[in-house]
Amino acid sequence: MSCQSCAISSARNQLAGKISQLTPGAVNTEVILDLGGGSSVAAIITNESAKSLNLAVGQEACALFKASWVIVTLDKGLKTSARNQYAGKVKEVKTGAVNSEVILELPGGQTLVAIITNESATHLGLKPGVEASALIKASHIIIGVK
Repeated sequence: MSCQSCAISSARNQLAGKISQLTPGAVNTEVILDLGGGSSVAAIITNESAKSLNLAVGQEACALFKASWVIVTLDKGLKTSARNQYAGKVKEVKTGAVNSEVILELPGGQTLVAIITNESATHLGLKPGVEASALIKASHIIIGVK
């Protein structure tokens, strides 16, 4: 399944998978989306959203998130509250007037896009081939379904 089949969005990051776990709480539901290849993404959405989407384990879904919500680090195994951490290599850096677009290639070929300041990109020494990680808070993940 491609995310284009469930959501047309301006979010640069759209990862397709199947729901492997739903954990409802008092206000929010934790959604774990299996991306295949041992990767998953955790999302925290409201119970009302989970209900209106009729979410179920095994259902195909998409995880969507804005490039500006992605934090880039060079520290492997960094202890952080961000539930979603993906290690990969910088594929491309596009430098603009103020910000840089960083494309991170993950094992298996999927890519994530981050928008960070030029100062941060320079400070981190980001260029193609550099190993880096992307961090995304579970509350920044939007779930889309067909």
